[in-house]
Amino acid sequence: MPADIPPFPQGQDPDRTIPHRRPQPQPQPYSQQPFDDGRTRQWPQPEELGPPSAPPTPPVTAKRGRGWIIALIAAVLVGVVGGGGVWAASVLSGGGTQPHDVLPGNAVAYLRLDLDPAANQKVALFGIARKFSVTKDVFSGDDPREALFKVFREEAGDLAAVDYAKDVEPWLGDRVGFAVLPQTSEDRSGENVVLAVQVKDESAARAGLNKLGAGTKESGSGIAFRDGYAILARTQAEADQYAKAAPLSQNERFAGDTDALGEPGVLSFWADLGAIAKNVGEAQDAAELVRNGRVTGALRFGDNYAELTGFVSGTGLKSAETETVPVKLGELPATTAAAFGVSGLGDIVRDQWAKLRQAAEKTPEGRSLTQSGEKYGIKLPDDLVTLLGESTTVAVDREGLSGDQPNVGVVLRTDPAKAREVLAKIESAVTEGEGVPLLVKVDGDGKLAAATSEDYAKTLSTGGALGDDETFKLAVPGADNATFGLYADLDRFEQFYLDDDMRPEERANLQVLRAVGLSGRISGENAGFTLRVLFN
Repeated sequence: MPADIPPFPQGQDPDRTIPHRRPQPQPQPYSQQPFDDGRTRQWPQPEELGPPSAPPTPPVTAKRGRGWIIALIAAVLVGVVGGGGVWAASVLSGGGTQPHDVLPGNAVAYLRLDLDPAANQKVALFGIARKFSVTKDVFSGDDPREALFKVFREEAGDLAAVDYAKDVEPWLGDRVGFAVLPQTSEDRSGENVVLAVQVKDESAARAGLNKLGAGTKESGSGIAFRDGYAILARTQAEADQYAKAAPLSQNERFAGDTDALGEPGVLSFWADLGAIAKNVGEAQDAAELVRNGRVTGALRFGDNYAELTGFVSGTGLKSAETETVPVKLGELPATTAAAFGVSGLGDIVRDQWAKLRQAAEKTPEGRSLTQSGEKYGIKLPDDLVTLLGESTTVAVDREGLSGDQPNVGVVLRTDPAKAREVLAKIESAVTEGEGVPLLVKVDGDGKLAAATSEDYAKTLSTGGALGDDETFKLAVPGADNATFGLYADLDRFEQFYLDDDMRPEERANLQVLRAVGLSGRISGENAGFTLRVLFN
């Protein structure tokens, strides 16, 4: 694992770094440290909005065999992610054999789900799940596995005869994992996924899985057992092969990345981006950028938020060698309703301009953009580097949000005088013959604020105290140290997405959402991130 993977915010401690899986007697660069956000006394756990896209599902010979796998994956994603289920990873058992200890080591992507929370966390899970109409009915008991089975049975559609207490509960364990394998020359579908389900009784598990439509002659799929897990594959030959293969836990890249991630939470994932790009036949330029790239993350939860946290490493698009300054969204006005900021774009554009221009000019839009710049005297990349400067932040104020001209502005931390000249060129190109109003510009201390009104430009130029807002602090952990960040107070925007014609249950589900925040750091080829969703 590269030593320069940057820290990513996991609480309000800006010095917190990527935790090591095993706490050390003395704090190390990646050691886990207790988290205190002033509201809870638990690990900050990753996020529910923004989970990774559902990986491809494994085909099997018969329709029924394919259906049960699709249904199981749907149950995992709907029941745990889509339904807003929440339980903290700080008290998950975490011990024993994991799915990556039994799945094949040549996997290019992996996802793991743990259904073994402590009793108090089950209460949190069911309490939040019941806020959403999509899950409040199925989360009516006290067993997360039963709740997921109900979703699974509804998705499958032909399992009315299967009884959870008799046919599933006696053998079903607490962990599920699946791995996407490289496509072979014999694969026509492009899909090759193997599933690992923890079981307590192999004989009962085989009977139960057969009743669910797996491992039967009709399905064409296969079942093998390994270290307390049922290995489910497209064919029996493949299942037997995978059960004997070197496991993913022995893959050095996987082991290094997941060790650096630390607490795996309720849901964790890993993907070898270079192998995936090669597998799906991506264009050479794109494949080169991610040739050594990987993404690793975990989904964890707190009492009133969900958090997706992780890092991307080894990509070919490097940031500048100089240290990137924090973007500091917390210095925006306290009345900010939404904002996005990123530092170091100017350095990246300068250092990577040849690659960026080459990629842009392969499209008609990109060629048009560079030609327009030359027409109006915009010097690329110099003027763009000047404009982006140390950091760029776009903000929307909650005051006047519903008016004809809301307060929208941008803060450029750069040379104000030079930035004015570049903006004048851009405005000349954009407004030619269109009558588009110009932005009002106000100089600040080492920055230029441009906004839709003079008052708001002045407000942006002097800064503010958004960082003191409780919603912002919880949604954007480690904001003072982040080199990129995003914030949206969703309660302020309800008037735009809550339609009077909306069904009551849909309206109620949306009103549960409180805010969204993103924060992270970029360093070299690596980027760490934390994405949070807060609930009312």
